[in-house]
Amino acid sequence: WIAKWPGPAELAEASSAEVLRAWGKLGYPRRALRLKECAQAIVERHGGEVPADVEALLELPGVGDYTSRAVVAFAFGRAVPVVDTNIRRVIARVDRGEAEAPPPSKKELEDMERLMPPGNRAGVRFCAAVMELGALVCSARGPRCDECPLAERCAWRAAGFPAYEGKRRAPQKFAGTDRQVRGLLLDVLRDGHADSGLGEHEHFWVSRERLDAVWPDDTQRDRALSSLLADGLLVEANGEFSLPV
Repeated sequence: WIAKWPGPAELAEASSAEVLRAWGKLGYPRRALRLKECAQAIVERHGGEVPADVEALLELPGVGDYTSRAVVAFAFGRAVPVVDTNIRRVIARVDRGEAEAPPPSKKELEDMERLMPPGNRAGVRFCAAVMELGALVCSARGPRCDECPLAERCAWRAAGFPAYEGKRRAPQKFAGTDRQVRGLLLDVLRDGHADSGLGEHEHFWVSRERLDAVWPDDTQRDRALSSLLADGLLVEANGEFSLPV
């Protein structure tokens, strides 16, 4: 991806079809289009330079609170609090004595900022370290407390590891969902273009019959196809379908 589009200017000039093909099966293909829109906005508003400011980043398409803060911290080396799922879990256990983090809130940013050491270098390293600690040691299942450098000051450990009492989200399945059907429909266009010998900027069109063959449930397949068209991930002309320009 980076070799093909090393900066916002290059990505901004790419076609949506190119971007979707390069994205492949990374999941949530709308993110690929949002990334292209983000690159276009950076070129138009910031002269092709990624802004190093949280508020400016938040104004870009598809950029949320975590992404904006992660870019400022890890790309520009500025000490702003960064909170992801792993950091939220560490804060919940070490600082609050809770087995799992509650729903995301601004309080976690405040807690992280309070815990961070002063200085850009130290602050950024702290964010990265807590993130890695949550991913590798203070994990959601099977935390390795005997290896944790914060074990002696962990409120959850001191309280005897009380169980989580809140509601748990049901695990999301993939097989048989509209997401799976959408992915199969997109695969026809992506794989078909690769096998067609067409150039990067040439459209590859398929018939409705070819798309109908990928999933047996007519109602679900039609719903998935309609949603891809509504999301701008496919276009239709004369009864045939293609990735967008």
